[in-house]
Amino acid sequence: MSIFDLFKKIEAERPAGGAVEAIVCGLGNPGPKYEKTRHNVGFEAIDILAARVGVRIDRLKWRALTAEASLGGLRVLLMKPQTFMNDSGAALREAAAFYHIPPERVVVLCDDTSLPCGRLRVRGKGSHGGHNGLKSVIAELGGDNFPRVKIGVGASPAGGEGMTSWVLGHPVPADRALIEQAEAEAALAPEVILKDGVDAACGRFNGFRAEEGK
Repeated sequence: MSIFDLFKKIEAERPAGGAVEAIVCGLGNPGPKYEKTRHNVGFEAIDILAARVGVRIDRLKWRALTAEASLGGLRVLLMKPQTFMNDSGAALREAAAFYHIPPERVVVLCDDTSLPCGRLRVRGKGSHGGHNGLKSVIAELGGDNFPRVKIGVGASPAGGEGMTSWVLGHPVPADRALIEQAEAEAALAPEVILKDGVDAACGRFNGFRAEEGK
């Protein structure tokens, strides 16, 4: 295949509606076994975002379920990697490379065990903090200079030794209610990040605290 033919093939594969200018990626594990677990709050938050903008994240591409939408004045690719949490960055890297998206326009939504249940934290960059999904994204994108929206799921009572079972476990109903409030709020954050910047998003969302009994 000639370079010209390859170029035509790539252009033919690009979805209609304008070029993708940013990526919003929710982290989680695929399959019914992992639904509603603490580690899948990134998937849940991006599904809420998708519903708000009127799309379904159901197109399989880049080893992820994807959809395109308009967000913050940009054409955005919404992603739910299907590579399992520890390899999340591989799918994200492929999409970012194809659309030539720099890390600062890749927004990641994920769980955070260092935050109390139902709290939010927006960061413009930073270490993975022990989160294997973020660790993979940092490795695949070649650095940590990408914004992320962290949803608090609380710490394991057993400490580090019980972390795997904790993040793959299901919250009790009271914690689930707090997490769902935080997910709904977190779903608003990517638009603010892309439209107004990380600092504006930090000011708006970092003080969020879900209310018990709401």
